[in-house]
Amino acid sequence: QVQLVESGGGLVQAGGSLRLSCAASGRTFSSYAMGWFRQAPGKEREFVAAISWTGGYQNYADSVKGRFTISRDNAKNTVYLQMNSLKAEDTAVYYCAADAYGSGHRRNTYEYVHWGQGTQVTVSS
Repeated sequence: QVQLVESGGGLVQAGGSLRLSCAASGRTFSSYAMGWFRQAPGKEREFVAAISWTGGYQNYADSVKGRFTISRDNAKNTVYLQMNSLKAEDTAVYYCAADAYGSGHRRNTYEYVHWGQGTQVTVSS
């Protein structure tokens, strides 16, 4: 069992940056691929980025490629999402999630077994 807690969200102007963190409990964190998803009001939850359990492979949605970077520190049981050049359309609740069977390639919400409670990111234009 893995419990996930996100932090780092907030209000930022367009063009600014934020770094989200997701702290995981449990000694099996390093065996999970990890992902970030987001959900804007009235929209479905969508894939943002994922990373393999070693951190050697990253996978990004086209909408964030080149602007966002996912990373992890297995010694700290933490996964990060560095978000640069933020746009108003990045406004959403951001969730981290753990994938017990994937390797960072998977993008569907049903493939992730553990979820955090989410952190709000608001980008003002």
